[in-house]
Amino acid sequence: VLQGYAAEMDNPLMAHLISPELQNKKDILFGNMEEIYHFHNRIFLRELENYVEYPELVGRCFLDQMEDFQIYEKYCQNKPRSESLWRQFSDSAFFQECQRKLDHKLSLDSYLLKPVQRITKYQLLLKEMLKYSKNCEGAEDLQEALTSILGILKAVNDSMHQIAITGYDGNLNELGKLLMQGSFNVWTDHKKGHSKVKDLARFKPMQRHLFLHEKAVLFCKKREENGEGYEKAPSYSYKHSLNMAAVGITENVKGDAKKFEIWYNAREEVYIIQAPTPEVKATWVNEIRKVLT
Repeated sequence: VLQGYAAEMDNPLMAHLISPELQNKKDILFGNMEEIYHFHNRIFLRELENYVEYPELVGRCFLDQMEDFQIYEKYCQNKPRSESLWRQFSDSAFFQECQRKLDHKLSLDSYLLKPVQRITKYQLLLKEMLKYSKNCEGAEDLQEALTSILGILKAVNDSMHQIAITGYDGNLNELGKLLMQGSFNVWTDHKKGHSKVKDLARFKPMQRHLFLHEKAVLFCKKREENGEGYEKAPSYSYKHSLNMAAVGITENVKGDAKKFEIWYNAREEVYIIQAPTPEVKATWVNEIRKVLT
């Protein structure tokens, strides 16, 4: 892909096949694939080869390189931009010519998906190795490597949702690390406001997608898009946010193990939040508690 497509975009002999709108878009189309390739080629593969005789120690190899694996996050975040560019130009003569020269059965987009598939495959490989490595040297490293890879997958997944937020004025990066995101039923109870409104608000929940950052929690409304691939990926229109410095939490709400409360400014605004399961509630309550303490 890097030689047969990316390098060809800079080949003067191929320039006449590239439409002007596609020129200078190499970085969008291929993201940091080259960085991923070099990491594997120069570092990770060589490290792995050192463990050919000691497969049970492979976990250590992953742990040593764990920081480098974050290059996948960058790749996945760029993926929606890359896909939309590909859709615009997929039938371009340039791509057809490259594919013909390479004699590939599949078009470029199948190969651009590989890094995304690869990072999800690592956790399956580690799980499988762990299954056969009970009570042997290196089992703890494998377990730790698996946990770290799952952490990276969660970060990739969360950031894919985060880049789909629309209508937020500020800079999301200023809200600190994204810790959790997920969909909930939310009831609100404002102390100000008409008593009738208050009664009405109690019955019908709103569907909200929450993004918990270190400094704020964002409430968004999920919009499903029609289309294929990433076009079908939802977008989230921003509704409002609460500054974590002024938030309080009530962990248990009478009569429902899936509900908890977030309140704001000494209960001036109260949000009753219902998680899909008690387990999801517990994870969120724990994370929020960590932020507050």
